[in-house]
Amino acid sequence: MFAPLQNDTFLRACLRQTTDHTPVWLMRQAGRYLPEYRATRAQAGSFMGLATNTDYATEVTLQPLARYPLDAAILFSDILTVPDAMGLGLSFALGEGPRFATPVRDEAAVARLEVPDMNKLRYVFDAVTSIRKALNGRVPLIGFSGSPWTLACYMVEGAGSDDYRLVKTMLYQRPDLMHKMLAVNADAVAAYLNAQIEAGAQAVMIFDSWGGVLADAAFKTFSLACTARVLSQLKREHEGVKIPRLVFTKGGGQWLEAMAQLDCEVLGLDWTVNLARARALVGENGPHAKALQGNLDPNVLFANPAQIEAEVAAVLDSFGAPHTDASRPGPAHIFNLGHGISQHTPPESVEVLVRAVHAHSRGMRMARG
Repeated sequence: MFAPLQNDTFLRACLRQTTDHTPVWLMRQAGRYLPEYRATRAQAGSFMGLATNTDYATEVTLQPLARYPLDAAILFSDILTVPDAMGLGLSFALGEGPRFATPVRDEAAVARLEVPDMNKLRYVFDAVTSIRKALNGRVPLIGFSGSPWTLACYMVEGAGSDDYRLVKTMLYQRPDLMHKMLAVNADAVAAYLNAQIEAGAQAVMIFDSWGGVLADAAFKTFSLACTARVLSQLKREHEGVKIPRLVFTKGGGQWLEAMAQLDCEVLGLDWTVNLARARALVGENGPHAKALQGNLDPNVLFANPAQIEAEVAAVLDSFGAPHTDASRPGPAHIFNLGHGISQHTPPESVEVLVRAVHAHSRGMRMARG
């Protein structure tokens, strides 16, 4: 059904295998920093008009790959499609973030929550299949979802938040309600990601965007445990091919050792984490060793080309010597930003970044002989 994969560097790195260069892709790589994206969004009329139309979603997913030699594509969608399918009424006003028409703030609202019929998300799965066909084997396709906790933040707050007061009030005052919501969310996310895998996603990523706002014990109880519940239900392979699972917690650097216990292949790191330390803690060998993804500060892309190249080299050098023994798994790095790319980023800066990653990481391997 799909063309053979021509560039499997990203998938090999996810599985901690040797690669001839460090693969690179960017969170939000299909998005507002590209003029062609803005033109397609204007044509679609709205963000949801873009995300729910198979042809548009395919077009914008492929736009960055037409510009840059990236090593993976990521589905163009939104982390909040699952609660939207639960009937909360997702909308995006131009220039504003997401908003839910009916937030979940009391016992009755939580009681109404259930895992949605996945047919309500058919537009996402159709987009996955369409994108995978359009890629024609060029690079792998990553599917994704928000984490149970991150979804709960938006579901309770009704929009983005500065202080997470409403969702944390529920967490501390009515932990029973929060646990019930998170259980539904976890099972919904698992079903959603499995459907993406069946539609053609070759790896899946869980974005725990707001895990870092939690207190230590609360993170482990209300975020980490729920992400583990999702992972326990995910397909590990599809049609005989392994499907890597990636987890990214913004602000999660202090919990790396706890996150290493997760049943996933890759941990994403934000720009506050020291890569050498992360590699030593969770990226070397052992039963829970993970490939690491990250972690350039997105604002580096506003610097001049020489400085971008220097910062790219610093990230690669911080991770350290590449794994070159093809006979066994070993430490592996996937280059990415420490968070999503800014909409104000000059597109030419991304060209500098991608080429610098490939050139410097190839040089590191040649130096090792």
